[in-house]
Amino acid sequence: MIEPYQAIGLVPTMRGIRRRADITVNLEHISHLIKAASWLSSLDLPVRLIAIPEGALQGFNDEVLDLDHETFARECAIDVPGPETDYLGKLARQWNAFVMAQAKARHPEFPGRFFNVGFVLDPDGEIVLKHHKVVPLLPVEHSVTPHNVWDKWIELYGRTLDAFYPVADTAIGRLGFLMANEGSYPENARGLAMNGAEVVYRGPYPHPHTGNGLFEIQNRARALDNNLYLIACNVGTYYLDAESDVPIDTFGGGSAVIDYRGQVVGRHAYSGGSSWVAGTVDVEALRRFRAAAQWDNWLKDLTTEQYQLIYERPVYPKNLYLDRAPYTHAEYRREVIDRQVRLMHERDIWVQPDNGSPEGGDSGPV
Repeated sequence: MIEPYQAIGLVPTMRGIRRRADITVNLEHISHLIKAASWLSSLDLPVRLIAIPEGALQGFNDEVLDLDHETFARECAIDVPGPETDYLGKLARQWNAFVMAQAKARHPEFPGRFFNVGFVLDPDGEIVLKHHKVVPLLPVEHSVTPHNVWDKWIELYGRTLDAFYPVADTAIGRLGFLMANEGSYPENARGLAMNGAEVVYRGPYPHPHTGNGLFEIQNRARALDNNLYLIACNVGTYYLDAESDVPIDTFGGGSAVIDYRGQVVGRHAYSGGSSWVAGTVDVEALRRFRAAAQWDNWLKDLTTEQYQLIYERPVYPKNLYLDRAPYTHAEYRREVIDRQVRLMHERDIWVQPDNGSPEGGDSGPV
C-alpha cells in the first residue's frame, strides 16, 4: 500500500546559461530551495516527490535568443546521465525522495542535436525514466523531438507507447512527464494515462498564458480527463545570464498540485521569486476511484475505433529534422507555420478569415 505523501513542485529563480559550466549556479540554488521546501512541507506528511521545473537548470536562452542549434548542443546541452544528474541524485538520496527534472540533453544516436529530456531519479539517485519531449514550444524552441526524427526513432525504440509516453512504475505510483507545451495538446496526457500514469509532472508555461488562465485550465482538464495527479510547477524569476542584474517574472506563477478529479489540492499563484507548491498525493485513493466509479473514470469508455477516424490523415510533417538542424525562428514561421495554416484551409478544416490578409501573414490583430 502506498501511504499518502507530500509532493512539492519547486518555483526556482533561474539564470540562463551561456555554457554548460553555468548550470552549477542553478544547481546550487535548487539545493537550497529543496532544503527549505522539504523541511517545511514535511511537517504535514513525508515529502516523497520533488519536481524541478523545466528551465531550472539551463533557462530558456535557446528560445529567447534564437541560438544556433548545433552550437547549443555542443556548448550548453548535457548528457543524461552526467555530472548534473549525479548532483540531483545526491539530493534525491539526501531527502529520500523521487526527483523529477528536465534538461536540454544530447543523444548518442543523433550527433550534433539535442532533445528536451525529462528524467526521474529514485531515492537511491538512480535514473529510472527518461522522457523525450514530444512537442516543444513550436514557434521558438529548437529542441528535436521523436516525431522530428520519426523513422530513426521507430527503428531505435519501436512504435509503442513506451517509445513516446514512457511511465516509471515506482514505490510512490506510476510517474510520467507532460512538459510545458506538451500539455497544450490533450493527446499527450491521454498517451501517458493509457500507458498507466498516475502522477504526472507538468512543466512551466509562460505569461501571459498563465495570468490569463490557460495554464490552470489545461492542468485541471488534463488531470480530470485522465484521472491522474498532476504536479504543475512553474519557474520563478528569470535572469538572462549568470551576470545579469535584471530579474523578470517571465512565467507569471500558477503552480499547483491537482488531484484525479481536477481539484486543486495545492496552489502557489505567485512566481516573482523563489518558492514552491505543495500538495498531498493519495495514490491508493486514485486507484480505488478508478476501480469503483461508474461514470467519471473516463478511460474505460473510450471508443477507440471511432476516435481513430480523427487522426487518419497526417497533419504535422514527420521527419522534419531527420537530415537537417532545426530552423531558426523566421525559417520556422515560413517553412512550417505558414504551410500548416494553408493545409488547414485547403482541407476545409478551417475557414479562411475574411480580412483581406494572406494566410499566415503578419496583418496584426483581426
